Amino acid sequence: MTQPSHQNHYLKPIKFSIIIPVFHEAKRIKALVESIHQLEGLYHIECIVVDGSPSQDTLAVLTDTTVVRINCRQGRGFQMNIGAAHAQGEILMFVHADTMLPKNTLQLIEQTLKSGDYVGGAFSLHIQSRHPLLRIIAFLSTLRSHLTRAPYGDQVIFIKKQYFDFVGGYRDIPLMEDVELMRRIYKNGGKIRILPQTVLTSSRRWNAEGILYTTVRDLVIITLYWLGVPAQKIARFYPWLNEEEHK
Repeated sequence: MTQPSHQNHYLKPIKFSIIIPVFHEAKRIKALVESIHQLEGLYHIECIVVDGSPSQDTLAVLTDTTVVRINCRQGRGFQMNIGAAHAQGEILMFVHADTMLPKNTLQLIEQTLKSGDYVGGAFSLHIQSRHPLLRIIAFLSTLRSHLTRAPYGDQVIFIKKQYFDFVGGYRDIPLMEDVELMRRIYKNGGKIRILPQTVLTSSRRWNAEGILYTTVRDLVIITLYWLGVPAQKIARFYPWLNEEEHK
C-alpha cells in the first residue's frame, strides 16, 4: 500500500469530525457538545458521540439533533474506531467527555496541519484543580509527551483521517491505545506536534481514587507498557478497566 502524502493543502471551510467516546457521561455530555458548537472559526463540524454502555444513558440525554449518535460495545479504542468509520471530516479529533477545548482549537489544528509537515498532534494538558500536586502532574505529563511524542488521549489527539486510515486506527486493547497509535505513527514516518496551548481536563479521576494512588498506578502502567508488557496482561491487574472508562 502506498503511504498517503503529507502534503495536503486545505481550503476553508475544513470539515472536522469530533469523536467523543463515552461511558455513563450523561452529566457532562451536553455541556461538552454545547462548547464544541461555540468554537471559533467558519468550519464545518460534525460531532459524533459513541456510547459504550448497553443502557445508552449518555445518548438518551442528547437533544441536539445535529449530533451523530452511535451505540456499540465498550472499549475506548473500539469506540473511537467506530466513530472514525462514520466520520465524514478530513480531520479527526478524539475528545474525552471530561475535557474542554480552547475557543480557537480548530484554528490551531488547521495551522498545524496545513503545511504538510505533521500528520496530527495533541494539546498540552491542564488539570482543572488548584492542587499543587495536580499542577505538577499536568506539567510532567505535557513534558513527557513532548519528549516521547506519545500524548495521552485526554490531551485531545487530532489526526488527518487519510493517515488514520492508513495506519489502521486504534488497536482494540484495554488501555494505552493512544500511546500505541502514536508509536505506530512514528514507525511509519509520520510526525506529530504537541501544541503549547492547553486543554482543560477534569480532576475527577484523581479526586475519586486519590491523587497519590492514581499517579503511582498510572506511572506503573506506562512503565510496564514501555518495557514491553502487553496491554492485555497489564489490564488483568486492574479490573476497573472492564467497568468504567479508562485513561
